[in-house]
Amino acid sequence: MTSSELKDRTKKYAITVLKMLKGLPRQQPYFAITDQLCRSSMSVGANYRAAVRAKSTKDFINKLKIVEEECDETLYFMEVLSEISTEKQSELDVLRKEGNEILSIIVASINTSKRKLNNSKNQ
Repeated sequence: MTSSELKDRTKKYAITVLKMLKGLPRQQPYFAITDQLCRSSMSVGANYRAAVRAKSTKDFINKLKIVEEECDETLYFMEVLSEISTEKQSELDVLRKEGNEILSIIVASINTSKRKLNNSKNQ
């Protein structure tokens, strides 16, 4: 997957999460969960864009680690939402699947970049 494709995919992920959040009740505890999901899901794409513009391989890895954390946080709040609300289960299942796929891609990119960095140090 190219960086451009992943930029588009992470943006689409955030937009889909935001659309799902629009349908949630406007009461506690949904306020807090909605706020966190809104922030973390948008951070996945925003921080990936920052990673693509990294100044070095180390910088790229560090920025991807932020993407990893934000994606994992998004998945956590989806799990919490799934346990307190039954009305969005099918949407949440799709979003969690996509989030896990994005997370896997990011972790693989981190591992690949670490290997390349270590190989360049050993040469």
